[in-house]
Amino acid sequence: MEFSFSAASIRKLYGLLYKSNNILIISHTNPDGDAIGSVKAIKGYLSSKGYNASIAIPNDCPDYLCFMDPDREIMVWNKEPERVNSFIRSSDLIILADFNSLSRIDDMESEVKASSACKILLDHHPSYENGSFDMVFSQPALSSTCELLYWLFAGLDKYERRDRGLKRSIPLSPETCESLYIGLMTDTNNFSNSVIPSTFKMASDLLAMGVDKERLQHLVFGGFSENRMRLMGHLLLNKMVVLPEYQAGYILLSLQEQKKFGFTDGDSEGFVNMPLNIKGINISALFTENESNIRVSLRSLNNFSVNNLAKRFFNGGGHEKAAGGKLFISLNDIPEYFKTSLKKSLECENK
Repeated sequence: MEFSFSAASIRKLYGLLYKSNNILIISHTNPDGDAIGSVKAIKGYLSSKGYNASIAIPNDCPDYLCFMDPDREIMVWNKEPERVNSFIRSSDLIILADFNSLSRIDDMESEVKASSACKILLDHHPSYENGSFDMVFSQPALSSTCELLYWLFAGLDKYERRDRGLKRSIPLSPETCESLYIGLMTDTNNFSNSVIPSTFKMASDLLAMGVDKERLQHLVFGGFSENRMRLMGHLLLNKMVVLPEYQAGYILLSLQEQKKFGFTDGDSEGFVNMPLNIKGINISALFTENESNIRVSLRSLNNFSVNNLAKRFFNGGGHEKAAGGKLFISLNDIPEYFKTSLKKSLECENK
């Protein structure tokens, strides 16, 4: 089963790309595999067509994904803000990938809002921010933004072949295929959630194009530090709390523990899923302490909506089974607050 976009939307996007001279691709703060996979895939696709495209993100990508940017072509705003701002101002097309609100790009938001460039959103999160984008490709039913891109590239290729009278498809580069696969693999937690038939069709196509899934799986899921593995053991043994009355589990990760285990951005990737491996646990949360707030990650296995939970109690949102947010309370207050939020949410859903 394939996914497709309307001919009118493909035609409009093709025209916007065709008349652009400087394209800037942006993804969200604290980028994950789908975010980095998306920007790298877009850059690879556009470069193969001869377009001048650059990438910028608000803060650095996690260590375990750095292999995706060997030439360090991704600009990082909090390292060189003036350079990134200059690119924003000189761009006539800005592509925003894997987020639904400009608040997700932190301090870059004001510059992007002030830009007169055409802004295109490519995303799979629900409820995108109205009024901030000139064109939107948003498909929450798809597993990942990288899956959206794969079918979007297919639509553009079909249009280009017809427009230029080409008989054959123009193949995606090996690097673009790998970027797409990494985004797909990571946002589905290695194909364990958020998948639909088109997801597996995309994966099959990419493997047929030469993607080495074992290599990429090892690089992504086996590329962590010794400190990260010891931190994971510590959290499982000493910090994971199970709430059988709510079919839930949670983990608290303090600043002190982050310092003790040499924590770096990305080290907690996948930690939120660990309680879900326990029989009878269908809701899971990871609370990570920062200097100014508590970062909240939420997951579920059943029909419980962590998106609604995040919106109502955690100043956030996301997908029905994968969401996040922030809290501005003490880490010590989290256990009682989380139990209260679960109780109220479950009571509401059971009415």
